[in-house]
Parts: sequence; C-alpha cells; structure tokens
Amino acid sequence: MKDHRDVIIRPVVSEKSYGLLEENVYTFIVASASSKPEIRDAVEAIFDVSVLKVNTLNRKGKRIRNRRTGGFGQRASQKRALVTLAEGDSIDLFEA
Repeated sequence: MKDHRDVIIRPVVSEKSYGLLEENVYTFIVASASSKPEIRDAVEAIFDVSVLKVNTLNRKGKRIRNRRTGGFGQRASQKRALVTLAEGDSIDLFEA
C-alpha cells in the first residue's frame, strides 16, 4: 500500500480553486498512478475529514518554446483531484 503522503502531492492555489472552497470542494495535485479510492483514503487519513466524492482529471503539459535554442519543450503533465467533503467538514490549507 502506498503512503498517503505519496498520493497527495500538494493543493492547487488558483482563483478557480478558491472559488470552489465555498462549495466545500478542494483541489489537489495527485500522483498520476493514483486511483479515486486511494485519493479518498489519503485525504481522509491526512486531514481527518469525510469525503463524499472524488473527481479526477489529467492535464497535459503545455508546449513551450526555448528562446535560446529555438527548440520546443513541454511542461510536466499532472493529475488533479477535486475532492468534495461532507457538510460541516473543512480543511485548513493555509494555516497562519
């Protein structure tokens, strides 16, 4: 079994993810080989909350141009998980 910290890599910090916080939906970047049950178990174990739903999406890395050589490269692809928590549960992502 994988360690829960290997499944959840980091939270996503963006305007869209902040907007989803009001609906009790949290966005995380997860390991590309992780499944929905693994993500559910990891979030429940790390943050001690109950998860209602997990949606995942694979984002392909953008193609970028190297100015020095004129060649092309690519940013890393990533897998994201949108985790919906039960009513009354919350995750304090940015503790002071």
